[in-house]
Amino acid sequence: MPMSEEDRLLVHAYLDGELDFADALALEKRMAADQALMAERDRVMALQTVLHTLIEPERPSPELRGRIETAVGLGRRLRPRSFLAMAASTMVAAVLGSAATFLVVGSRSEDSLADIVVSDHIRALMAPQSVDVASSDKHTVKPWFNGRIPEAPRVVDLAKDDFPLVGARLDVVRREPVPTLVYRHRKHIISLTAIATPDRRNTAPQRRTDSGYNLITWTEGGVTYLVVSDVSDADLMHFAELFRTTPPDQ
Repeated sequence: MPMSEEDRLLVHAYLDGELDFADALALEKRMAADQALMAERDRVMALQTVLHTLIEPERPSPELRGRIETAVGLGRRLRPRSFLAMAASTMVAAVLGSAATFLVVGSRSEDSLADIVVSDHIRALMAPQSVDVASSDKHTVKPWFNGRIPEAPRVVDLAKDDFPLVGARLDVVRREPVPTLVYRHRKHIISLTAIATPDRRNTAPQRRTDSGYNLITWTEGGVTYLVVSDVSDADLMHFAELFRTTPPDQ
């Protein structure tokens, strides 16, 4: 039976992060049982990868960049999806066109960095949904970052440990787009932000609280991870250990 146009559009909306979490989960279950839907998903994902590889992002004009930077400076997370897409693509062009593509976190800036990540987490909780792409499938979430940031983050599946993947979003840290993975533990949302820090040594997880939220940070393999949630300190540390020790292909 040929695929309907409605199903085809649903697959495209799913890959573009336009479905809410419930609809995305429902479509994932259908794709798991329908080879035609799965083939369409793989075809569109392959096409997106080719396009992101061949088409170089257009550099924004100084006027447009100034307008976007002003909006980002206001710290407003509740913005239309169309503006989110425009801002993300523009920031990607700025990052790819700049030699300073990495953020080096000094000891004196740890507090401000934590404040930014916690603020992003709070704004996401206040938004209609806490993710830009809603999916429990890491093979959908990881490719979603292609073309949006220089390198997609490490994504692991922790559903069997009661930390299912919810999706992902782009946050902004000091005018740089950074990837944030979103997991859930019971009724609590966990945000994990990964920031490239190639000059920083590996560090063990460190705990702290900020604005009533538990926060765990560590650096590994040139990436600094910041995990924030209102789950208990013990549960958040357990999540961090699972994320650190679970291979991405598990």
